[in-house]
Amino acid sequence: MDSALGQLEQNKSFSNLSLREVTREAGIAANSFYRHFDNMNDLGLALVEEAGLSLRQILRKARERISKEGSAIDTSIDTFMEFLMSYPNHFRLLLKEQVGNSAEFREAIHTEFNHFKDELNDYMAERETENGRKPFETELISEAMVTLTFAMGSRALDSNKAQQKSYAERTKQQLRLLLLGAIASQQRT
Repeated sequence: MDSALGQLEQNKSFSNLSLREVTREAGIAANSFYRHFDNMNDLGLALVEEAGLSLRQILRKARERISKEGSAIDTSIDTFMEFLMSYPNHFRLLLKEQVGNSAEFREAIHTEFNHFKDELNDYMAERETENGRKPFETELISEAMVTLTFAMGSRALDSNKAQQKSYAERTKQQLRLLLLGAIASQQRT
């Protein structure tokens, strides 16, 4: 799995990798590959699951840090950026294969995005209830927030540090405006 991830670059997606390249990089024979996976597609699906799980675990830890460090948006985006810089090929896999040729990959990545959205939705609804407010349209807002964050990640992935910081700050502002609009809309009803 690490060998396949290590070969993903700015201009190379998982669908362009061959079994021969992956096994050569891993230092194993092709037959050894088949002890773990039926084919390259199975390897890719395992990588998608690993990438999504890794990011969700990091974001869960971020939510734990929020009570100590303040802003949920700031902490979440900063944590997302840390993941992006530490595991660029995990994110590259999620990003590129969501529009790739494999319907199975696209569905697996869509499922991972839904996990992000659902966890954020649950978190926001819980916060609103704890604060004695009726939850606003948290499902729609969480979907928009995840979409904005991943779009920012796609721009920041291969950018320099100054650009990454700029993208992150701009996304924080966009998320705040989105959230304020949702709260204001709820108050009018």
